[in-house]
Amino acid sequence: MATITETGPITTHRHGDVLVVTSNNPPVNALGAAVRQGLVAAIEEAEGDEAIKAVVIRCEGQTFFAGADITEFGKPPVMPWLPTVVDTIENCTKPVVAAIHGTALGGGLEVALASHYRVAVPDAKFGVPEVKLGLLPGAGGTQRLPRVAGVEQALQMTTSGAMIGAKQAHDMGLVDRIVEGELQQHAVAFAEEVRDIRPLPKSSERQDKVEAADPGVFAEFRKANARKFRGFEAPEKNIQAVEAAVAKPYAEGVIDERRLFMELMTGAQARAQQYFFFAERKAAKIENIPEDTQPRSVKKVGVIGAGTMGGGISMNFLSAGIPVTIVEMTQEALDRGTGVMRKNYEATASKGRMTSEQVEKAMGILSPTLDFDALKDCDLIIEAVFEQMEIKKEIFGRLDKTVKKGAILASNTSYLNIDEIAASTSRPEDVVGLHFFSPANVMKLLEIVRGAKTAPDVLVTAMGLAKKIKKVAVVAGVCHGFIGNRMLMPRQVEATKLLLEGATPEQIDRVHVEFGMPMGPFQMADLAGVDIGWHRDPNRIENIRDALCAIDRWGQKKGAGFYDYDERRRPTPSPVVQQIIEDFAKKQGVERREISDQEIVERTLYTMVNEGAKILEEGMAQRASDIDVVWVYGYGWPVYRGGPMFWADTEGLDTIVEGLKRQEERMGSDFSFSKLLLDKAERGEKFTR
Repeated sequence: MATITETGPITTHRHGDVLVVTSNNPPVNALGAAVRQGLVAAIEEAEGDEAIKAVVIRCEGQTFFAGADITEFGKPPVMPWLPTVVDTIENCTKPVVAAIHGTALGGGLEVALASHYRVAVPDAKFGVPEVKLGLLPGAGGTQRLPRVAGVEQALQMTTSGAMIGAKQAHDMGLVDRIVEGELQQHAVAFAEEVRDIRPLPKSSERQDKVEAADPGVFAEFRKANARKFRGFEAPEKNIQAVEAAVAKPYAEGVIDERRLFMELMTGAQARAQQYFFFAERKAAKIENIPEDTQPRSVKKVGVIGAGTMGGGISMNFLSAGIPVTIVEMTQEALDRGTGVMRKNYEATASKGRMTSEQVEKAMGILSPTLDFDALKDCDLIIEAVFEQMEIKKEIFGRLDKTVKKGAILASNTSYLNIDEIAASTSRPEDVVGLHFFSPANVMKLLEIVRGAKTAPDVLVTAMGLAKKIKKVAVVAGVCHGFIGNRMLMPRQVEATKLLLEGATPEQIDRVHVEFGMPMGPFQMADLAGVDIGWHRDPNRIENIRDALCAIDRWGQKKGAGFYDYDERRRPTPSPVVQQIIEDFAKKQGVERREISDQEIVERTLYTMVNEGAKILEEGMAQRASDIDVVWVYGYGWPVYRGGPMFWADTEGLDTIVEGLKRQEERMGSDFSFSKLLLDKAERGEKFTR
């Protein structure tokens, strides 16, 4: 074997007259400096030896190059940078074949595009996920991809960051051949086939697909995705870069790509999205437990309650191949719940995201029953019944007497005290909160609530299961509403007060939507149901919500809530609601006035930051970045703002404190400052790094 560097991640060896270049840079063959240097040296080796007629670039381990080395983010660049590497590969005078397995992502796909040919195994995947970090492919990817795969495909891939499979890649011309069996052997054979073909097919020189593009494709694409891209800078810059590939020669297009890349790289959104990338990974680390803690075995799950939450929770485990026993009180409720689950699976299958075989396989490992004793051999039991402490305590008391020793007992409570629930058993160490977000089969967030006595191996098991069922889990402490709902409460309190003082539901919601939230507080209330938690007595009217519920304005499901809705659930402002608000203001002696958008931000968003600081102060969240993960995945906080705590750091904590002090008198006794927030603001510190 002719080795370039004794210790480096890139090695070379000859197979006849083909130079095989191998990367071994675990875990994902990231394109760090040593890999980049090794690739350039390997191409120079091929160029300097007349006996070498072709080159194969391949990777050891689980994947082809899966992108940039994230440890280099924010550090001074080390040469050669990736654009130089890919140009060196494409300008090689001997054919270069990329042999792809696993994933070719970001810079990895750019290396493949710069190669003259691409062969791949059937389960290989391809993508340019840079947009998810607020960036674009900056090594010619936006210029080569449309030339090779077509303009529409390039637009889809660069703006979504989604991966495509080998067959789709082959159909669009991104892969030249799909090979079964030993990849290196097939790649070398392919290189031998093409070694004498000239001129070499260079991606940067291809014009057929960009010339064939419909001139209206960009306007149509922007229009079709306007809602999805709202607020984000990176998708638009990716579109502009692909436009440059169509309008300009490659040499000019890459200059545009570099300019657009640098505009994004130095912007606030890329910083926020890259921060969030690391925040999500950090959330999986559980503080203060022994490192060698082993998880418990979970081969069978029990779920109590077949309603919306119970059914959704069950689907997560069934989709992961874990059998579920679901228990209900009545046959009617059981049939209804399992019927909804099947319907949800079939809807997914109709969109092509599941096969009918997968639907049957998932439903086939579900055991619906009315027999509580059927839970006795389950390894994990999740209670998903009404949010009432007495009901939950009764269920946990029964579970304590019924299920086997070592089983994990979990509650899907959104607010209630896990320690109080655990105290109704003789095994509080086995009790944990698993707060799924609705709809539980769709939402990615899972709050794992750590009770005072929850055992370390229970936490480790819960975190591992979260990953298995494709959830992003965050550990929370025991307090009312945990992390997410606790921070929601001050927002709702101030939003309701602002209504009385002169703001309208539509103004408050507009401010939140313009900020980047998917919907505002009152749109959210109408969607979830204004009647959630209502006392159900139409004669007891103590607030605006009571007044709405008393006249059947329960939200979208009734066609009326804070807004009026047409048959397509489109909202319009309601004169009835406005009158109710004004009547309440009069009754309470509130003088109505003009409310500015800035006051709405300070009283609804700044108060959330203050509550987040209290959560950190009390140790109810492990770290500020965990709070951000909860709010991005659980409540739709715009990822391009990084989450509420990162956003507060960006605004400046002194700015947050000033705004809250401005509003302190209006907020009254409902508000109190977090000492941590005040201290950090005074010292010029941040919550996040």
